[in-house]
Amino acid sequence: MIKNDFGVYPSAKINLFLAITGRRTDGFHDLVSVVARLSLADDLGITAGEEGSGFSLTCSDAAVPLDGSNLILRAAEAYRVASGWKRGAEFILKKKIPMGAGLGGGSSDAAWALWGLNQLADNFREVPKLSEARIEEIASEIGSDCALFLHRSPVVIRGRGERVSPLPEGVAKRLLKRRVLIFKPDVSINTAWAYRQLAARAPESYLPAEQAEARLAAWIDSDAPAEDLLFNNMEPVAFEKFVALPVLLARLRERFGVAAGMSGSGSACFALLRENQEAGEMIECVREAWGRDAFVAEARIL
Repeated sequence: MIKNDFGVYPSAKINLFLAITGRRTDGFHDLVSVVARLSLADDLGITAGEEGSGFSLTCSDAAVPLDGSNLILRAAEAYRVASGWKRGAEFILKKKIPMGAGLGGGSSDAAWALWGLNQLADNFREVPKLSEARIEEIASEIGSDCALFLHRSPVVIRGRGERVSPLPEGVAKRLLKRRVLIFKPDVSINTAWAYRQLAARAPESYLPAEQAEARLAAWIDSDAPAEDLLFNNMEPVAFEKFVALPVLLARLRERFGVAAGMSGSGSACFALLRENQEAGEMIECVREAWGRDAFVAEARIL
C-alpha cells in the first residue's frame, strides 16, 4: 500500500490570483493564475491488486460517485493505458476537502492516484516507471487543473490550466507556510455555470492577458506580501447570485483586517491570517453568518 509520505498529497488548493483572460476556440477559457496547495487534504490509500484485476473505489462520502465518472478511476485507467500496468488497485478515499468548492479536491485525488500507481509500479518492477513529465502530461489530459497538484510549491498556471510553472523560490517564500482560513457555505457553485455567466458578460468580464501578466509580474518583481496578490475576476459572477459570499468577506475584512477572497469559481472562500492572529472569533463570525453547517478549516500554504 502506498501512503502519503513523499511530498505529493491529495491536497486542496486556493487561487491567490485568478485572471480569466478570454474564451478559446475549443470552448475552454484561457487563464493566468497563482495557485497554492494547502495542508488541508483528503486521505487516499492505494493498494495493488492481482494481475488482471480491475480498479475499485470506496469513499467515506456517499455523494462521491464511484463509477467511471470519478477522476480517480479515470486517472487509473489512463495510467494503465500509458504504462502497461497489468494489475488492478483498490482506492480508499476519506474526503476532507468539501466538494463543489473550487478547492480542487477531485483533481488533486486524481493526481495522487497517478503518482501513487507510479510508485506501486516502481515497487513491483513489472512495468517501467513513468517519468514525472509523463505523469504530468497524463494529469493534464484528465483535467485542466490536475497537473498543478504534482508540484511541491506554489505555481503559476496558464492556458486552460495545463501549463504549470513553479514560482521562483524567493517569491514562493512569501507564500509558503502562510496560515489560511478556508470556509464554504452549505451551497456549491457549478463551475460550468460560472464560466457560462462569465462568457455572457464578455468582453468586460475578462482581464486581457497582457494586463494579467503585467499585474502578476509587478507583484513577483516587488517585495509585496501575499495580501497584495489577491485577485479573482470570477468573483462578480458568483457574488451577483450568492450575495452571502461578498457580505461575509466584507465583514471579515472590516472586523479583523484580513485580506480575503474566493477560490476559483467558488463557493469556498479564504482569508489570509497573520501568524499570531487568533482565529476563534473569525470562525464564529463565519458560523454566525452561514450557519453551523458551514465548512470551516484552518490550513497552511505548502
